[in-house]
Amino acid sequence: LSQMDASSAKFHSAVADVKKEQYTKIVDDTATQTGTIYFVRNGAATQVGAKFNPPNAQTLEYKDGTVRLYTEGTNHLQEYHNLAGYEAYLALGFGGSGKDLAKAWTVTDQGTEQISDGGKTVPVEKLDLVSKSDSVRNNFTHITIWVDPARDVSLKQVFFTPAGDTQTAIYSNIRLNQTVDFKAFAIKCSGKCS
Repeated sequence: LSQMDASSAKFHSAVADVKKEQYTKIVDDTATQTGTIYFVRNGAATQVGAKFNPPNAQTLEYKDGTVRLYTEGTNHLQEYHNLAGYEAYLALGFGGSGKDLAKAWTVTDQGTEQISDGGKTVPVEKLDLVSKSDSVRNNFTHITIWVDPARDVSLKQVFFTPAGDTQTAIYSNIRLNQTVDFKAFAIKCSGKCS
């Protein structure tokens, strides 16, 4: 956590390739999405955007407590407001300090592992997180992250729900502190969004 504290002071942004897998236990099915994601930290504020590839093409934006999710196939835009705590999930392990992590979560260090990132092997700490908030635990019993403390980035995250579902995100080709091309992540409705 102290290594994350030191790295978080140097973290401004990250852009990465992402593979998301949503496992639904009741139907024993896994849905997979791939795309690109960015994280930008400005003080305590975080902005996140993602663009997922077809066949389930979606664009996600989190900014100023609002989540906007655009689904290309249906030309549908959903907006969720007053979600200031949502960034705790979205940006988990990307530029946050170890002190902030320990304030919000009970952290169990499960040891050092090796994960591949862009063809090279990276040592990561496997941390299991249990939220100190009852409302968060109602959504996720715990979250496991594989974090590179030297860069303060997650290479893998698994969110566990009370129903036995999991949401897994694998990040690769991580580019730190480069200018983010926000236009590449812009929500573009075809005509008027529904």
